[in-house]
Amino acid sequence: MGLRALCVIVLVAVLAVSSQAAKNKKDKGKKGGSDCAEWKWGSCVPSSKDCGVGTREGTCKEETRKLKCKVPCNWKKPFGADCKYKFENWGDCNADTGVKNRSGTLKKALFNAECQQTVEATKPCSLKVKSKSKAFQELAEK
Repeated sequence: MGLRALCVIVLVAVLAVSSQAAKNKKDKGKKGGSDCAEWKWGSCVPSSKDCGVGTREGTCKEETRKLKCKVPCNWKKPFGADCKYKFENWGDCNADTGVKNRSGTLKKALFNAECQQTVEATKPCSLKVKSKSKAFQELAEK
């Protein structure tokens, strides 16, 4: 009976310590309780070059905060990383200009960013022409 009581006491102590640790971790994520509700956030400024990890500054009344953010490097968007768009498929290649385009409609504006409702994106046409596989070509020649 004494061994059971000792096991129950140890189990209760472990649960109490782990619940306190979980509470401390939850409180740590709040980073200071601010009663300010109208935060104004600036755009993400990369730490080096023109893309990658950086910081975003926000102000509310007399309070200022900085958040970590990331500017995508895969495509330099003239309309910013805080504006998310749903794009159509790429159109056909324009032989005169050598580019193809597509349009996108605003899906989401992050951090109260001022975004255009529709945007146009262009990219150069591919120089490669998709060819049939060799096996198919050989079969077609016979």
